[in-house]
Amino acid sequence: MRILVVTYYWPPAGGPGVQRWLKTSKALSALGHDVEVLTVSPEKATYPLLDESLLKEVTGLRVHHTGARDWFGAYQKLTRRKEVPFSGFANQAGRPGPIQRLSRFIRGNFFLPDPRRGWNGYALNKARQLHATLPFDVVITTGPPHSTHLIGRALKRSQAVTWWADFRDPWTDIYYYDRFYPTAWARGMDAAMERSVLVEADRILTVSKDLQRLFESKVPGVSSRCYIMPNGYDPADFSPTPAPRDRSVFTLAYTGTLTLEYPVQQVEAALRRILEKGCAVRLRMAGRPAKEFEAAMEALQADFPAFQTDFLGYLPHKDSVALLQSSDALLLLIPELPNNRGILTGKLFEYLGSGRPIWGFGPVDGDAQEILQHNAAGSLYDSVEEACHTLEAWISRCPEGATPEARAAYTRMGLAEKLVG
Repeated sequence: MRILVVTYYWPPAGGPGVQRWLKTSKALSALGHDVEVLTVSPEKATYPLLDESLLKEVTGLRVHHTGARDWFGAYQKLTRRKEVPFSGFANQAGRPGPIQRLSRFIRGNFFLPDPRRGWNGYALNKARQLHATLPFDVVITTGPPHSTHLIGRALKRSQAVTWWADFRDPWTDIYYYDRFYPTAWARGMDAAMERSVLVEADRILTVSKDLQRLFESKVPGVSSRCYIMPNGYDPADFSPTPAPRDRSVFTLAYTGTLTLEYPVQQVEAALRRILEKGCAVRLRMAGRPAKEFEAAMEALQADFPAFQTDFLGYLPHKDSVALLQSSDALLLLIPELPNNRGILTGKLFEYLGSGRPIWGFGPVDGDAQEILQHNAAGSLYDSVEEACHTLEAWISRCPEGATPEARAAYTRMGLAEKLVG
């Protein structure tokens, strides 16, 4: 098959959104398919994260870059910030000021569905050229940014290509949508675009059962065209001989974004109870936690000398994976939001791949909990007391996580094989 993957996020961009189709494209290519990637030129892109180490993994893939209008540059000038905001504005601590509120309003009501739509015209022209030269059997668009799906929609309408739309996150239901202060008109425009994609795409890829259920509530019958493809992990990212763990202190690790929508108060309360019992714990975090959470952990460290906290910032992917392997247990948190039962973060599968036990807070009847329990890899809690009981037992005697046999179900290659089927 000839497959065109249309994605805004691509190395040197970093983060799980990049790895989903970087890894899947490599796996599809290894299975004998002709995979080409269409993305924006890094010089014209706006990435919240950079990970140039991922550039090494692009070798062997045919990648096409295009220009883009810098809609996001105008948005950044309004905010007076050089830094691109993370998902959920995790790198913008505190209550937004007047300029931030105004800029978010403009973003949510004038840059629809998102500022990265300035890439669409360039990408569409290139996709048409490529398809005319040697037609593709399927075109896959992936979002966020969900404006990317409008490229697939335009190709479907003009070239009648087979088009699959991949949703890594919800569109109008994403947890920070209301932070753009959308008017009724903007909500209507976004909802209409979302619905058109769900109706017109030949197949919808989602990351979880609950996201499929959400789309079914918007477009009855769409479930028959949905396919659930979790994010997975790449065994090649993990060292077969990881560095030995530091046995002098129990180490809990967390990777990725952490905003105040996550159950951070439960984490603080649980750690405080454990420390009050005389346990020693070290928390190591890679990524960008909310400043308020950093302050809370530093205050906890001041109260309890037996508590250590390391904020490592964003790490290259290989280093992030090494952090998982060198830790005793891994902290998993699901945001406290409506419809959070279906949230399956990319880190969940790399956590599974590490073979370390997973502990944290989130919906006990959700999709993430189902995967953890099915693979005997750990558990999520909604009770601080129950969570403390487990963590205290692990500090005394730490268990292993998912078995190699259980982890095999979530490798990128295995998931790609199922996708081809």
